[in-house]
Amino acid sequence: MAPTVPPPRTPLPTERDDRAGGEPRDGCAQWYERELGWATAGVAPVRLLTGLRFDALVVPAAAGHAALRRVGRAGPVALMGERMSLLVAAGSADELPGLLDWLEWGQVALALTALGAGGRITAPPPPGRPGPPGAAVWLRPPWPLHEQEGETVLPALSGFGSRGGDTPDLVRLVDAVATECHRARLMRARTGPASDESAGQPLAFS
Repeated sequence: MAPTVPPPRTPLPTERDDRAGGEPRDGCAQWYERELGWATAGVAPVRLLTGLRFDALVVPAAAGHAALRRVGRAGPVALMGERMSLLVAAGSADELPGLLDWLEWGQVALALTALGAGGRITAPPPPGRPGPPGAAVWLRPPWPLHEQEGETVLPALSGFGSRGGDTPDLVRLVDAVATECHRARLMRARTGPASDESAGQPLAFS
């Protein structure tokens, strides 16, 4: 009997990357690198490097949701447990201390972390792909490069002064996030000890 030819195998979620010395490459990492041009690190979970193509504002999820309802248009937003990462233009982390001072939030302790050069966030599965229980998820997914032509997709200081809501404005976003973080802190102080591990956490930059 002539041997039968087995059907093609389903591609594995990882493959070898010769550029990395033959180390396994995660399919999730490949999508971010090829479709968005974002640098990644590690596997299971993949991390997205900040300070290159974007920075991130990391806040308690409740404060982040409330801020997004106020500002409307924003950049990509990821959720990991009780923490939300709002992606902003690269360099925004360096601008944040001065911006908070200008908005008169500089002397207020906020549960807000700004991740710039050298930082990283957990990468959610690419849009439309399932992830394991407890994995990070996109609340507002990023756009592939071919959809970004001529469009500002990350909040930046260049959006300051836009009244029509078409340009993501870093100033409005930071002010809304700071307001909601402070409001949540006041509510926790009124109702008793904080249950959120970020309560009382000082503003941090990296």
